[in-house]
Amino acid sequence: MNIPVLFVQGTSAAEAYERAIVSLYRNGIRMATQYDKPGEPLSIDATMSITVLEPWSDPMIHKAFPGGIEDLREYVLELKGAKDHWVKNMNDPEDTRWEYTYHGRLASYGSWRELKNGRSVVSGPFLVNQIEKVIQKLVEQPYSRQAQMITWMPNIDFDCYDPPCLQSLWYRIIEDERGVGWLNCNVRFRSNDAWGANFMNIFGFIHFNREVIADEVTRRTGRKIELGRLNWHADSYHIYGKDIEIAEKRLFNRLETTKFEDRVFNFRDSLIHQIFEEAEREVLEKIERFDSEHRD
Repeated sequence: MNIPVLFVQGTSAAEAYERAIVSLYRNGIRMATQYDKPGEPLSIDATMSITVLEPWSDPMIHKAFPGGIEDLREYVLELKGAKDHWVKNMNDPEDTRWEYTYHGRLASYGSWRELKNGRSVVSGPFLVNQIEKVIQKLVEQPYSRQAQMITWMPNIDFDCYDPPCLQSLWYRIIEDERGVGWLNCNVRFRSNDAWGANFMNIFGFIHFNREVIADEVTRRTGRKIELGRLNWHADSYHIYGKDIEIAEKRLFNRLETTKFEDRVFNFRDSLIHQIFEEAEREVLEKIERFDSEHRD
């Protein structure tokens, strides 16, 4: 009768993520989704609240997520706008590119791309740079309860095949006895693929919060802003049925035979950090190659 509501917390991103996906595996319920193919097992689903107490701490990276360090770098760049131009023209039925990017919705809310007289142009009733608005709000009133951004555009998303999973970001800064500001953040996802996407989402928005929000508030105010706790709420936190077997092999069945320290990476490990930094050039070259092959 009821979808379970689960709560976990951990000090670092890797610790909180592992606790969340294990809690889902043990306490979630089996449900169908609109993406299931015939014969696939039911998904495991729950409503989940994850609190990362110290988002910028190690161990930050969990080895079990289905990707590599280069993929994490690419996602961080994507959240900073590197792929905003990859979105489709909304009135072109032959355009199969993305219908949105998260950064596009945050930085250009209310707008979309469409073809007019054979040219791709930005259209829409209004355009709001929510990122700039939030930064201004935090600079002027760090204690404000109004520093938030949203992605959902009901005029488009109710009929969109794959509408945004991210729904909102909410920020507030508290100050400690030394005068250091701590950026607290609430993130809400309507739907979050616990195995295929959640860890990368958490990692990406930790870096977005640090590099795009906190560092810019620091620059404008001269006050040091660090990352306080991150609360992550997913209305539907799920493992698709097709992914359960691989998740068991890579994580759930190894919990009793491996140490937590062997299931994670420290982001500040010199080799990991080097791979992460050097991947930026390769990601940007990949984007340039894609652009050259898909000109409007």
